[in-house]
Amino acid sequence: MVRIFCKNNGESKDFKSGVTLLDIFKGFGLSLPYDVVAARVNNVVEGLTYRVYRNKDIEFLDITSEQGMRMYVRSLTFVMMKAMDELFPGRVVRFENPISNGYYCRMETELTEKEVDAVREAMRAIIARDIRFKRVDCRTDEAKEVFTRIGRLDKVRLLETYGSLYSGYYMLEDYIDYYYGGLLPSTGYIKLFEIEKFGEGVLLRVPDRQRPMSLEDKVPQDKLQDRFTERLRWHQVMGVETIGDFNKAVLAGHGVDLVNVSEALQEKRIAYIAEEIKARGARVVLIAGPSSSGKTTTSKRLSVHLMACGLKPYAISLDDFFLNRTDTPRKEDGDYDFESIYSIDLPFFNDSLNRILAGEELLLPHYNFQTGKREFLGNRIKLTPQMVLVIEGTHGLNPMLTAQIPEEEKFRVYVSALTSIKLDYHNYIPTSDNRLLRRMLRDYKYRGYSAVETISRWGDVRAGEEKWIFPYQENADVMFNSALLYELAVLKPHVEPLLRRVPQNIEEHSVARSLLKILEYIVPLQDTELPPTSVIREFLGGSSFTY
Repeated sequence: MVRIFCKNNGESKDFKSGVTLLDIFKGFGLSLPYDVVAARVNNVVEGLTYRVYRNKDIEFLDITSEQGMRMYVRSLTFVMMKAMDELFPGRVVRFENPISNGYYCRMETELTEKEVDAVREAMRAIIARDIRFKRVDCRTDEAKEVFTRIGRLDKVRLLETYGSLYSGYYMLEDYIDYYYGGLLPSTGYIKLFEIEKFGEGVLLRVPDRQRPMSLEDKVPQDKLQDRFTERLRWHQVMGVETIGDFNKAVLAGHGVDLVNVSEALQEKRIAYIAEEIKARGARVVLIAGPSSSGKTTTSKRLSVHLMACGLKPYAISLDDFFLNRTDTPRKEDGDYDFESIYSIDLPFFNDSLNRILAGEELLLPHYNFQTGKREFLGNRIKLTPQMVLVIEGTHGLNPMLTAQIPEEEKFRVYVSALTSIKLDYHNYIPTSDNRLLRRMLRDYKYRGYSAVETISRWGDVRAGEEKWIFPYQENADVMFNSALLYELAVLKPHVEPLLRRVPQNIEEHSVARSLLKILEYIVPLQDTELPPTSVIREFLGGSSFTY
């Protein structure tokens, strides 16, 4: 017998050894707001077919949890891949990137509307048959043979560089694939989805975590998709679409080449943005982006290129225009809401910018974070004909921030880390995971925070981004992708020790384990060849810029 402590109801109960998580859920007589899809077992997320042989703490999850939704999406992707294989045998399908609150997938040949309709109906038929997702564990060499036989060489390349003795794969009837995380027990657990033609491929739409009986609202993100497409095209040109490709290139001695090309592509994009700003004649450059997107380094690199264009950039910090702390809005829990745009003195900020643009000499404020008050320390500014104001901050793209500033004076830049390299053709690496690793390293090196503290705050950070940043990203005049092809390999040696220190007895352990799982597949790179202006230096250290 095994004793199970259930976190959902705070009760303990004995079960026969080898019992599945699904049977434990039923044995406790539990019900969740929505169907159970996964569980945390000693703070490690597992599928419901996982068998328990020792005493455990278990918490059951539905799709309102991020990890439950990820399991739902993986399982839905498996169904879509099986449907496409049935309809278009032999064609390669790539699961590319999240976009428009869904997931973009494409074939080597563009699908017609009629073919997309056929895929949808085939998926519905697979779901209606309630087919079991069957996991096969085997030696890695055996898994490589299986994927070689069915022509899935992207998986073969990854397994060849994985370094693990045992691996495995999943089966859905006779269709074979693998996903780097748990799956639902069967296809019947998938209740809601949609698939529609999108660009050259299709958009896989999924339930809204907040309203699981409805699909996520589709939002136009053409500029964001353009940046993903640009990066994917370059990866194809370089022959490095997946981590397997990347690993083989590094092991063949081409790691430095990948670093140099990646940095050159970013430098070229920043130079283009600087030329656009000069051509536009804008005098206010607004730079925004989510946490750990590399906004600060991007603004500094852009300033260098603006000088190379004959302009004189002048940095202004939005932080200096915070309201005095006593006037700062509060969240529902009573804490100050520093993420809100209303934490900024908007009338004062707009009046200051208008006066600067009108040619007045102005005394700029300085915000004292210790006293929580605005101060004036003698820092004056007077705009000259070649001067450009560079303003970096969370709310740069929000129309309310510069509502009183003429449009022709402004140029908006959105910065994000759009991870485009995939583990293999059917498994992408979430962009938020990439940013979390960046933030974790920076927090540890420069703020004295542990990985536990960074992970525990991440949910609030993401909620703030969803409310104050992402809705305005398409307002940008240009978007800049700060993600680098090689960066996970460089971050790996630094963040793995931090993640391994996250203890098992806290909830943050599940996130740490999922991040470690991704990093397991990546061959590490040393950071010695990184240029001092690289965006990764903002998090890693060794930058030539002052922060």
